[in-house]
Amino acid sequence: MGGVREKKVEYFAKLKELLEEYKSVFVVGVDNVSSQQMHQVRKSLRNRAVVLMGKNTMVRRAIRGFVSENPQFEKLVPFVRGNVGFIFTNESLSEIKDVILENKVAAPAKAGAVAPEDIWVQAVNTGMEPGKTSFFQALGVPTKIARGTIEIVSDVKVVEAGNKVGASEAALLNLLNISPFTFGLTIVQVYDNGQTFGSEILDITDEELVGHFTAAISTITAVSLASGYPTIPAVGHQVVNAYKDLLAVAVASEYTYPEIEELVEILNDPTKLAALQSAAPAASASSTEAAAEEKEASEAEESDDDMGFGLFD
Repeated sequence: MGGVREKKVEYFAKLKELLEEYKSVFVVGVDNVSSQQMHQVRKSLRNRAVVLMGKNTMVRRAIRGFVSENPQFEKLVPFVRGNVGFIFTNESLSEIKDVILENKVAAPAKAGAVAPEDIWVQAVNTGMEPGKTSFFQALGVPTKIARGTIEIVSDVKVVEAGNKVGASEAALLNLLNISPFTFGLTIVQVYDNGQTFGSEILDITDEELVGHFTAAISTITAVSLASGYPTIPAVGHQVVNAYKDLLAVAVASEYTYPEIEELVEILNDPTKLAALQSAAPAASASSTEAAAEEKEASEAEESDDDMGFGLFD
């Protein structure tokens, strides 16, 4: 009994130390995960994260034991149920998530298991003797005899996603050495700096965040302009709109000041606008030609220097 008590005290101290050292914790489901898979996960996360397993009752008791010092850890308690473990890290959550989820192992079909996706049998020569043709026919799998063996002539969906695998389907898949299931760690919840959230939050990209932020700013600006209530995003628009009103009043009252003289001239003589528009491409072309001539001249000078003529300048 003394040894068990010492192990519990040691486990409590280790859990507390990890919670204080690492700011982020993944609560992961470990159903159908073998010890070899856990070893591979630990190996992949070495020097980046720490994996800790333990009995749920002991984990809950340990967390509640130091909640008085760190109340934020109590948010982890509701997720300590079922077959779960913990991964502590200070690294990028998205990168650690990818490492956790990428370690999966194929598993054979079992009767009664729910198919996570559609399960297909591909058209292939099975190499089986013709005596087993009736087995395929019972499951509606089209076959033919080719060179003394059974050949499946077309792809067949054996089980639809969400349905349970029947005994006959499981026997067929195992007979063909098809392992449609994969087992690995699943992320139950993520804890980060006192907050808990689902792992799908980590799939949000920076572009999506910027898009949502931009949409929110646009909405605030529209509401501000419609209500006449000034806000920082709307100030620029309000200043521009006010200046437009000032221009309209000045033009309507025939009051001219230096900044709008050109605008008044164009309003009085619209042909000047066409002249300005035609002059703009010409000016752009001339500036482009000048730049090209300058570039050619500099290249010629560089060429002269390369040939040694620059020595006689």
